Amino acid sequence: MARKLPINRTRNIGIMAHIDAGKTTLTERVLFYTGKTHKMGEVHDGTAEMDWMVQEKERGITITAAATSCMWKNTVINIIDTPGHVDFTMEVERSLRVLDSAIAVFDGVAGVEPQSETVWRQADRYHVPRICFVNKLDRIGADYDMCIRMIREKLNAEPLPLQIPIGSESSFIGVVDLVIMKMLIWDDPSGKDYRIAEISDELKDIAEIAREHMIEKLADCDESIMEKFLEGVSPQEEDIKKAIRSATVNAKLYPVFCGAALKNKGIQPLLDAIVDYLPSPKDKPPVEGHDVNDHDKIIVRDVDDKEPFCALVFKIMTDPHVGKLSYMRVYSGTFKSGDQVLNVFVGKKERIGKFLRMHANHREEIDDVCTGDIIAAVGLKSVRTGDTVTSLDHPVLLEKMIFPEPVISIAIELKSKADQDKLNLALSRLVEEDPTFRSSINEDTGQLLISGMGELHLDIIVDRLLREFNIPANVGKPQVTYKETITSTATSEHVYDKQIGGKDNFGHVKIIIEPSESGKGFIFKNNLSPDAIPEVFIKSIEAGLNDSMMGGVIAGYKMEDITVTLIKAEFNELKSTELAYRIAANMALKDGVREARPFLMEPVMKLEIVSPEDYTGEIINDLNSRRGKIENIDFKGNLKVVDALIPLSEAFGYATAVRSMSQGRATHTLQYSHYDLVPESVMNRILGKMSGLV
Repeated sequence: MARKLPINRTRNIGIMAHIDAGKTTLTERVLFYTGKTHKMGEVHDGTAEMDWMVQEKERGITITAAATSCMWKNTVINIIDTPGHVDFTMEVERSLRVLDSAIAVFDGVAGVEPQSETVWRQADRYHVPRICFVNKLDRIGADYDMCIRMIREKLNAEPLPLQIPIGSESSFIGVVDLVIMKMLIWDDPSGKDYRIAEISDELKDIAEIAREHMIEKLADCDESIMEKFLEGVSPQEEDIKKAIRSATVNAKLYPVFCGAALKNKGIQPLLDAIVDYLPSPKDKPPVEGHDVNDHDKIIVRDVDDKEPFCALVFKIMTDPHVGKLSYMRVYSGTFKSGDQVLNVFVGKKERIGKFLRMHANHREEIDDVCTGDIIAAVGLKSVRTGDTVTSLDHPVLLEKMIFPEPVISIAIELKSKADQDKLNLALSRLVEEDPTFRSSINEDTGQLLISGMGELHLDIIVDRLLREFNIPANVGKPQVTYKETITSTATSEHVYDKQIGGKDNFGHVKIIIEPSESGKGFIFKNNLSPDAIPEVFIKSIEAGLNDSMMGGVIAGYKMEDITVTLIKAEFNELKSTELAYRIAANMALKDGVREARPFLMEPVMKLEIVSPEDYTGEIINDLNSRRGKIENIDFKGNLKVVDALIPLSEAFGYATAVRSMSQGRATHTLQYSHYDLVPESVMNRILGKMSGLV
């Protein structure tokens, strides 16, 4: 199978940032200058290639991660443009899981914003090397130095500025490149051509100091640069580039570039940096997975076409023309369309009908794929997000992706019962596409609930149901997805001894339940001696406890942060069954929770408000009335920045409230932080509403 270019000529990158920092505009410019498109799309006009969904064009935001690829300097660049809104942060998470590197885009006026921090931490978690692009330097109030300072202070990262801007705000015309020590000036409004000039006298001293700082930082990471630095010798351009690449790939330094994507300035040097400094798949460590027969055994697959085929499905999408698309990253080996693969997670063989190279929602059919490719496959019916597909003879299970639980729900009611089958099909497709979306039936009311990560997330889902799937429905008000936990310790015992269908069933379980650390979920400990009961029944007991955790005793919400220790279990050789132990464990946990002071937990949101000082007093008073906790108050120029925590239940409609309090001059960002205990008085009010007493 012929590879067109060697693997070290491939770059798999993501573009990530806070909402409105200019990710999609930057991607549109990249596609135009690399010759992938012949016209630059604009987000504000709804013509951006990468924002292809109707909802994205209307709202001017990115909702779903869109993939494309282009060529620059004989290098294939596979790009994923990710959403910036916090409700779609899972799109960023699953994209970063399969990417080799990323470009972090920052608004030159706002600097590091809350969602910038979130995506940066996500990239840290997956050890993704990054370069930074400070955008919008043509805007009033843009401050390049402030952005670099914020990267260092807020992200705890070490920025390496490789450029300094020429001019500011409306007089921004280009950059000084500190590696080649030349000025790059964009006179052409289309941005296609720029000229290289000698550094002007007024910028010479500033550029010399900035270059010296750059070499000092590189010397800390590179011995050859250190030697030259100590000898007072200026390193060659090739040596500097090699040192920058090494420091970037190892995530020791984060090169910083600048420009104005909307005004077509600064894009080509960024493309050069992708090729020069970001890693190819070959620069990343070999992928590790688990042996399917022995989960504790680790299997390593080298990044090589000669290795057995292994890929991770990171996204599912339904295409109206070709059906279900499975986006995958190929970690090793090669594969031809038409051949069979193994879905390792479910143990099913399937045939890949065809491979598609995607450009947003446009498709180009290809016959085969190689190591490092990011492509979409048609024909895989059983795969879900996070599944591993491999060659039939060499299965390996890659690490699964973990998705957060939804925090908000709304009730949805069909206008006509005739649409029920259509709705069920639509919901199953949406759940398949989006692992943070759930649908369920409320057992008490019989209502259908759909749950997601925020108001905008559910708003988009409902919009798609009404328009894309053509399902007329009435929608209720948003409801918080609470959880339940315990606040004290209890011991509980249950004996299940019954005949079912003429067969005896006996199980006896005694447990201690206690609160566990916040965010730890359910922890099971087995304190029985190895010969107390057969091992198979231990698994049944754990399964019964897991069943019980799915519905609490206060209001039936899922239980979290509970440690259960099994201290006693009796065994009857003639009567004991797996079912009996499962039921006994389930009942023991339910009984124990009632004795251990059960409590509701609510999602708490991280809130940042940026407002003129005149309005902050009223905003803080309003936050206190909403059970908000002020964490920090800071200044950003002549604006005040208020960081707070606020329960999600108190944050509904906050956008309208903060606008009216500040005459429309304050902005705010909400993002999920954690679950916390609900105060008792508030819990009683919530439970009263649920039972119809309030």
